[in-house]
Amino acid sequence: MGKLDGGQLVVKALEKEGVKYIFSLSGGHLLRIYNATIESDIKIIDTRHEQAAGHMAEGWSLSTGEMGVCSVTAGPGLTDAVTAIVNAAQSNSPMLVLGGRSGLFENDIGALQDMNQMAIMEPITKWAKICYEAKRIPEYISMAYRQALSGRPGPVYLELPFDMLSQEVEEAEVVFPVNSRPKYRPAGDPEAIKEAAALLEKAERPVIICGAGGFWSNASEALTAFAEKTGIPVSSRSYGYGILPSSHPLAVTGGMLDSMGALMQTDLVMLLGTRLNFTLMYGQFYGPEVKIIQVDIEPTEIGVNRGPDVGIHGDLKLVLEQLTESVPATPDRAWGKDSMKIIEEANKATTEAIDMNAYPIMPQRLVRDMREVFGDDCVYVCDGGDIHLFGLEGFPSERPGSLLATGLQFGCIGVGLPFAIAAKLANPDRNVILLSGDGTFGLNGMEFDTAARHGIQVICVVGNDQAWGMIKHGQERMYGNERVIGCELGPVRYDLMVQGLGGHGEFVERAEDIKPALERALKSGKPACVNVLTDPTIPHPTAEMAAEMMGAY
Repeated sequence: MGKLDGGQLVVKALEKEGVKYIFSLSGGHLLRIYNATIESDIKIIDTRHEQAAGHMAEGWSLSTGEMGVCSVTAGPGLTDAVTAIVNAAQSNSPMLVLGGRSGLFENDIGALQDMNQMAIMEPITKWAKICYEAKRIPEYISMAYRQALSGRPGPVYLELPFDMLSQEVEEAEVVFPVNSRPKYRPAGDPEAIKEAAALLEKAERPVIICGAGGFWSNASEALTAFAEKTGIPVSSRSYGYGILPSSHPLAVTGGMLDSMGALMQTDLVMLLGTRLNFTLMYGQFYGPEVKIIQVDIEPTEIGVNRGPDVGIHGDLKLVLEQLTESVPATPDRAWGKDSMKIIEEANKATTEAIDMNAYPIMPQRLVRDMREVFGDDCVYVCDGGDIHLFGLEGFPSERPGSLLATGLQFGCIGVGLPFAIAAKLANPDRNVILLSGDGTFGLNGMEFDTAARHGIQVICVVGNDQAWGMIKHGQERMYGNERVIGCELGPVRYDLMVQGLGGHGEFVERAEDIKPALERALKSGKPACVNVLTDPTIPHPTAEMAAEMMGAY
């Protein structure tokens, strides 16, 4: 054994955690970490913006169920990543952020990019610490993993001063922690399980709403078994997509408005690992007569905005297994079949009312053609406003981590291309398809350079309505068409930009040209952008309804 510097200890500790990629933008404060990866199997994916590096780390987490790691340099490097970190916090995604900073000997004397970074990071992460001694780096990285992955997951931050990364220590003096995280998760209280089972036995029209907690609990098999035994329909949201495959007979699919008529007839709602936030009218979406069973790994989430009839603190997978053992078998429940029939008929009526051959191109036609070309086994990513909602209701999610989108809570656009790049690294044998708004594309579109340099083929389809469409429609509704301001973009040629960055580009104006362009993009073998002009007059109905409920216009 010899001496190791702090940068080498960072990389060795991450190797022991099974890390494959560090998403990063280079900076002087990170040089020791970068240098250490040359003798490691860990690869640096260097980005064009720190926000994208953060989004890629979250995208890796959402694609694999493992911790994503990003590293950002001091000062503006860190502040550039703040949006991505908050998005992960709001979505409860685990992510390790390694932050560079000036040396400790330079504190408070005007060092380059010196600032109080902890004051920014502490409120937006689950855990934030500074490591002051090189030999303790593995200990602090182990702590960070424990904090990020225990209970309800979330982002964590470890600050690494430059002189500490440069410090050399004897390898024999360094301790790499083992068995430093809980292996077992909490089950539900038996009394709570009994109460929930009693409510379920009395319910005639129950509904399950499953969120990201199902993903982090690895609850796919448990949810499928419970739904099949009870005959209860399942509506997935956030990163709960694919926990119950969208092709399953009990999976609620299609547009939110199409399914609402059936789901609002419920007399009991099971909230599984999801929040009663604005998307469910803070718990008032269902009337006071509707019974609520809420299950969450985070006890402080139970009762937020509406007190449940039964609240169960526990791991979602274990709780579902407990409930499956406790409830009678009702696989042929009439309500389940009737509600799905109502939803299917509503979806069919909505589809038949759309002219799929219209010019300009209907966004629904674009989504339909994408699915027909790329199929059901790829990873779909949706990013934007109206176009992302059209994608969510049209794309399948046959397994967890197969449908990623703008987070419900933070509403952070710009995640699409970074998520797609990370998803492709996590799924090299599957096609990764991004549906992006044109405004959204501009936020992190330069990451096509990252994809081209690293040979990462993602297909980005831009639904180009030539505007920040959701905002434009709001202005039209509030003030009239003549007072639209600050949200029109024009028919920008994003495809040409991608060509200039080394990718493949296609421009589409007519519906009959969509499929050939998608097929050429896939065959190109390059990162590709298919830029499709869509009808600028079509808002998504759910967006309009949500705006009305919130009193926006």
